Order: sequence, then structure tokens, then C-alpha cells
Amino acid sequence: MTRVDLFEYQARDLFESYGVPVLPGIVADTAEEVRAAAEKLGGTVVVKAQVKTGGRGKAGGVKVAQSAAAAYEAAEGILGLDIKGHTVHRVMVAAGARIAQEFYFSILLDRAERSYLCLASYEGGMEIEELAVTRPEALARIEIDPVAGIDAAKAEEIARAASFPEELIAKVAPVFERLWWVYRDEDATLVEVNPLVLTESGDSIALDGKVTLDENAGFRHEGHAALEDAAAADPLEAKAKESDLNYVKLDGQVGIIGNGAGLVMSTLDVVSYAGEQHGGVRPANFLDIGGGASAEVMAAGLDVILGDEQVTSVFVNVFGGITSCDAVANGIVGALDKLGDAATKPLVVRLDGNNVEEGRRILEERAHPLVTVVGTMDEAADKAAELAAA
Repeated sequence: MTRVDLFEYQARDLFESYGVPVLPGIVADTAEEVRAAAEKLGGTVVVKAQVKTGGRGKAGGVKVAQSAAAAYEAAEGILGLDIKGHTVHRVMVAAGARIAQEFYFSILLDRAERSYLCLASYEGGMEIEELAVTRPEALARIEIDPVAGIDAAKAEEIARAASFPEELIAKVAPVFERLWWVYRDEDATLVEVNPLVLTESGDSIALDGKVTLDENAGFRHEGHAALEDAAAADPLEAKAKESDLNYVKLDGQVGIIGNGAGLVMSTLDVVSYAGEQHGGVRPANFLDIGGGASAEVMAAGLDVILGDEQVTSVFVNVFGGITSCDAVANGIVGALDKLGDAATKPLVVRLDGNNVEEGRRILEERAHPLVTVVGTMDEAADKAAELAAA
């Protein structure tokens, strides 16, 4: 499944079109445009970097400004900023709000259960991964029937499951229902609001949103193609696309290369589990090289992964089928020779399947200093996580 991640301002506009309450916001590409936007909105504004990655606030990409002049100054500091490899070319100037409470809400595709899943919490504003670890009981998980969806009754059920007080249910349930409309009608795989806020005046507002669309459903939506911004796309994903590689960047440290989407997804799981024993390291990407494991394909994949500054180790996990393990091994050797000094990070290689013994022999005889050959997936994941944390 390929995906289209929307910028925050695009998610905001999409929410507004479905009647989800949002704050006024104006997109700007220059500090002068930010000043003009702040003057138009009046009062306190928030200048927010528009990048397709998390951690904007910690990186200095979100700043509150009390005046148009302060907004101009904030924009000068944000535009051009590098946030996890994403350069800020655009900001959104949003009206300020006096926040009384913050909540969390999302709908996503649960691939493991082959269904839709709603996550909701009365405690919002923090990273959902952190909440899931520190206070799992505060995060309600509700399976959504794809046919029935979220109607008024289901929305109230979700709010109660997430421990919302009865007096707030009438305020948040209609928002939940409308966010489901976005998810369903736009063929999304993720709709997230963090935070959904209650203002001091008693209004519910989707303050920050994320939307991921299923690109395979694009033929049903004429407007979706216009939402893709090639110039502002993740540079690594753009490079992978040029080589026809199925690549998705994640926020982790272990680069992943595998053949077949199912094997790659399993690899992500075992690396995540192993990473818990090594300081919480996580997968850095999804990269499926499919049936081809030639030196050219492997070199292209490694070139993309090694270009990610966050990657500190690489896990190559290949099951030899039509493409035998000896061909894969020769592809790895050829890729490392082709990359030369550009290959600087340790590789853990696990091969299985057709002609596996010959594949391992090729790698062991080559004895490349960066390559460690490991027998099982669990052992390989543990070694890759250990190297990433070193």
C-alpha cells in the first residue's frame, strides 16, 4: 500500500470541509507573508512549520507570537530550518486559542487485525507513543466496523471508553463522527487529531491534525493528486521513488531492507521488540525490494537508507525464492563495492530459503568488515538493535 501524507494545513482544510471545527489558518512561504497573515488574523498567532515529520515543537518549528512583528521574527527563524532531514519551506499562521483541556483522537488501519481501529484519550497533547507506554490504561482502543463506521451512538461509546466526563461527551462525540467521515470518504489510512482541545469558551477544536491517504484509491479522488507536493516530499522517499523502490521513512535508527511486504512488516515488528532491550531503538524505514535483489537494486536501497542520518545500523532480511540467496548475496557484495566509502554503517544480514548455504558462504568468504551474517530473524534483529544503540 502506497500512501500520501498530508501537511498540517492540508489536513486542516480537509477537516474544515467536513465540518470539523478548526481555527483560522493562513499558509505563508515568506516572513513578509507571515506578517501579513498575522495582521489579518489579529491577536495572538502561532507560526507552525509545515513538514511531514514529528518533533516540530522540540526542533523550534512552532512559535507563539503576540504581534505581527513577532510573527515575522518567528518566521525568519523557522523558514529554512532543518527538522529531521526536512527543510521548512512553508509555515501556517494559525489563530491562537485559550486552551482549557487537551484530548487525543485517531482512526487508523489496523493491518494485524484487518480492521479499523480508533484510539482515544482524555489525556492529549503529548506523544501518543509516550502515553501508550507510561499510561496505557489512559488510551482507549475501540475496533470500528468498516460497514457501520462511527455514528452518533458509536461516537458516544468511544468518548465514554476514553473516560470523557458525561458533560463533555456532547461536545466531542460530533467531532469524532465527522472525523470518521473524513477517514471513510477520503479513503484514508490515518486520521489523527493531537490535540483535540476544549477552549475556555467551551468549544471543541481540532488544533493539530495528521491525515494519510491511500494512494491506491487516488482514482476515486480527482483532488488527491493536487495534495502531493513533490518539492516538499521527503527527500529519501523521492530518491527511492526514482529507483522504483517501495520505501517509507520512519523515525528510528535501524534501516530495514527486505523482499516482500509481509516479510518487511514482520521485520519491523521483531526490530521494534528487540529495540526495547537496547535503549528503545526502532526501525528507521520500510523498504521492500520485491523480487529483485541485484547489485543495482541492493545498491539503490542501501544508498537511500545510508542517506538517512538517523540510521546507525542496517538489517537486510531476505527470503530466497525465485531470486536465490546466492544471487542476493552477490547483490549485497556488489552493492557494497559500488557504494565504496559511502557505505559506513554496519549491516546485519539474514538469509533463508533457496540456496541459503551458498548465499551465506559468499558473504562469509567476502568477509566485508561492515557485514555480520546471522542465522535467525530474532538473532539478526537483536544484533541490528545492539549495533544501532552502540
